[in-house]
Amino acid sequence: MSKTNHNHSPKTNNNSPNTVKSFWKSLGPGIVTGAADDDPSGIATYSQAGAQMGMSILWTMPITWPLMSAIQMVSAQIGRVTGKGLAANIRTHYGRPLTFSIMALIFCANVFNLGADISAMGAAANLLFGGEPHIFAVVLALISVVLQVLVPYHKYASILKYLTFVLFAYVGVMFFVHVNVAEVLRGTFIPKVQWDERYITTFIAVLGTTISPYLFFWQSSQEVEEIRTHRFEHPLKQHPEEAPTTLSVMRNDTLLGMAWSNIVAYFIILATATTLHAHNITQIQTASQAAEALRPLAGDLCFLLFSIGILGTGMLGLPVLAGSAAFAVGEGFKFPASLEKKPANAKRFYGVIVFATLLGLVITYSGISAIQALYWSAVINGLISAPIMVVVMILASRPKVMGQFTISLIWKILGWLGTILMIGAAIMFFVML
Repeated sequence: MSKTNHNHSPKTNNNSPNTVKSFWKSLGPGIVTGAADDDPSGIATYSQAGAQMGMSILWTMPITWPLMSAIQMVSAQIGRVTGKGLAANIRTHYGRPLTFSIMALIFCANVFNLGADISAMGAAANLLFGGEPHIFAVVLALISVVLQVLVPYHKYASILKYLTFVLFAYVGVMFFVHVNVAEVLRGTFIPKVQWDERYITTFIAVLGTTISPYLFFWQSSQEVEEIRTHRFEHPLKQHPEEAPTTLSVMRNDTLLGMAWSNIVAYFIILATATTLHAHNITQIQTASQAAEALRPLAGDLCFLLFSIGILGTGMLGLPVLAGSAAFAVGEGFKFPASLEKKPANAKRFYGVIVFATLLGLVITYSGISAIQALYWSAVINGLISAPIMVVVMILASRPKVMGQFTISLIWKILGWLGTILMIGAAIMFFVML
């Protein structure tokens, strides 16, 4: 998402002082998308998983990394190759009924997720500063909307990219807790599945939080934005000579972004498993409750890092949730959808962003508890991921859509494995019902 020319970037010597700067500039949609996956509702889900299941759920993170990387890479490649986002491609090749169905599911899931995130941010601000959580929620939501509407894409992209550093807070937490290394290694590399309702529910929630459909739509649309904002970049179907450099940069960006997402999620689970689960505190309802519960066990600084992380990831997650909903609706209805356009030239697009955020705010005032909003956002994401992943994988495998740039065998295998896993999780959910 950075303002850089992927295809004409200068070659730098590894010893050059510009190497780090050039590498940072090459990062874009992948790193922001990965970081946005660890939004406040995600933090709450991972905290709940660590508190309830302890180390036994750690193995899900190394397993999901290649699978989520594959579906994000496939989504990104569709956008970069065709010059159109997922919703636009689905409408072109499968018609309006399927497009509108998926669009409605994405919008509803994102609104619930926005509500959970806004509520968590208000509660975290209350823990840090005191005051009324609902007022903080309104102020933070309005700040997010104003930034999205008034700041051009290429500038806002840089803001989002720097916000990814806030996730270091969750790695820092581990310096304040005692870790049993042998137990951590067993939980990470030896899957221990418990066939009971609580474990399966937690597993489905973790999957729904980690492999979320709004991330597919966001990253695909951001690759399209990259083409729009850089005059030397084009859809690869039209300019195949750009493919070697562009696909390589996109692959590295996506793999790093998803790795960063899973590493942070891993440390959140580990921190709460080491502290809360170890002290028989297993009922964590929200991210802010997890932060508060950590204070007597791991100290004030650990509590502070956890709380600051909630606010920072919220400011990163809100625009991704609202923006992905707006991209899906805009592409589905064929009206201008771009964060680079001025509000006067994309009124309906920005209107969707504002409307989705306001509906999220309504959830915080509606009497729906934070845990209900969190639960339903994770469940909805988990359930709608499977059919959307099927459509995405079929799109990316069709020469009619992708030309010569259909996805490679490794992404095809990993993408379908992830799809099968999400289908299995959805079936388990309905069996439990």
